[in-house]
Amino acid sequence: FWMWFPLRVLLHIALTVLFILSEFWISTSAPPHRRGLVLGIYATVLSLGFAAGPWLFAQLGSSGFLPFGVIMALVTLAAIPVLAARNESPTIVSNGETSNFLRYIWLVPTATAAVLVFGAVETGGFALFPVYGNRIGYSEADAALLLTMIGLGNVLLQIPLGMISDRVSDRRYLLLVCATIGLAGTIFMPHFAQDWHLMAALLFVWGGVVAAMYTIGLAHLGSQLSGHDLASANAAFVLCYGVGMVLGPQAIGIGMDLFGPSGFGWALGVFFAFYIALVGARLARKIL
Repeated sequence: FWMWFPLRVLLHIALTVLFILSEFWISTSAPPHRRGLVLGIYATVLSLGFAAGPWLFAQLGSSGFLPFGVIMALVTLAAIPVLAARNESPTIVSNGETSNFLRYIWLVPTATAAVLVFGAVETGGFALFPVYGNRIGYSEADAALLLTMIGLGNVLLQIPLGMISDRVSDRRYLLLVCATIGLAGTIFMPHFAQDWHLMAALLFVWGGVVAAMYTIGLAHLGSQLSGHDLASANAAFVLCYGVGMVLGPQAIGIGMDLFGPSGFGWALGVFFAFYIALVGARLARKIL
């Protein structure tokens, strides 16, 4: 049992490095006028991977060597394109100056705050939506299907929204629109709860638009920085995503404990309102 702790630490360190470097590689290699499209494809594949994991677990179970063997095979397959492109990896050029890592969180705060909000909403919303659905009267099966609609929106809307971001001169305006739609969605959820089909349609759009905060935020980061700064900022970007993943479930859980089912939407709304205020202030001052 105790061996699992260091093994999981090693696993997640490796996955985090993979996460950071792959996003840096994609952002650097994507043509500037197609960065949103390329990152939309990346986010779509990422969402499919997140969806495939629980499905694989349900099919394979957790006992014996089979689930571990399948994952080993998938990791090996993922290594093939990396090895094939080993001579094409981007060169990280440093200016020779050393900087505090945390400064990269504040270098392009509209991007890092976007992924923090997305991490909080995605993790907290996904984890506690079945509880919320049950408390507003849905069966376990109906709540699970609504959760599937959010995931479907995540998968299907990233490429079109990424393409739209390529046509916008300043992606912060699009990020502001996404956060506003996210806030509006949390406001309308209680009013749509009595009709499953309306709720499903709302969550499909809401899930896809909120997930675009990750896609467009990453595209905005790539458009503002390059080289060593982009690599370090990508690490800060993933760090903020992790911070959001920790904050989201806690905030939503506390909100539901204090205010009942309505606390679910109010807690989500606080994250969106925070981001809208941040981007509005940055735009008003005309800074990154």
